[in-house]
Amino acid sequence: MQLDVTLDWDIYLLAGVGSKRTIFAECMKELNRRYSESGKMIRIRELFPYGDHTQNFYRQLLRVRKDLSRFRRAVQSGAKSVAEQVRQLSAGRPVLFIGHSGGGVAAYRAAVMLSREGVIPDWRVVQVGSPKMPIHKDDADKVHYMVAVTENGECADFITRLGSWGGFSQSRYGIPYWNRVKYAPNHILPILTLGGHQHYFRKEQPYVHPERGPNLVLIIDKIWDHVVRELSFSARGMM
Repeated sequence: MQLDVTLDWDIYLLAGVGSKRTIFAECMKELNRRYSESGKMIRIRELFPYGDHTQNFYRQLLRVRKDLSRFRRAVQSGAKSVAEQVRQLSAGRPVLFIGHSGGGVAAYRAAVMLSREGVIPDWRVVQVGSPKMPIHKDDADKVHYMVAVTENGECADFITRLGSWGGFSQSRYGIPYWNRVKYAPNHILPILTLGGHQHYFRKEQPYVHPERGPNLVLIIDKIWDHVVRELSFSARGMM
């Protein structure tokens, strides 16, 4: 059944550190194909908030670390870079950010920044294989977190072990305790992919399961079913 996408969202694909410029090539093709089949033309753009594989890897890591900081005054270099480009290209339009690895960190920071400034009216963030970062409770339903797992349900992506969603909560007896999911997003989506952190968006062998298909298709299926469909339903409710 074709999906009737009625709300005009801009899509940004955000790469992590050390990424090649081709990382999202097949992803863009697949998204364009699906939207085209549903009768909708969209605008998809690629951003490299921290640089690409030709630039200093360790400097890029330091920039991600700043964006991961819990301190509001920390310099959010990658997020600011994303926000500046979105202001120029998508002001007044709702935006779907899909960020891989550190790109997911920059995506959330930029989305919050732009929303508070009133630059974009609505947003969603998909973090794919990203380090954990605190998500404000008011934003928790707008963020989808995708993580590769094994057949046994164990985490298969070491990058997703970095960072934290934790914070102190109080038990019903008033006793403080460390709640490791206090600032987690509402949508945590495990996905059975082949390979590791660098292989979410691959569609060639050996990243093709004989039954489930290519990693890339599994990723897009999740985004399509859990995010795009939600945006479509929201749009219908506004009509």
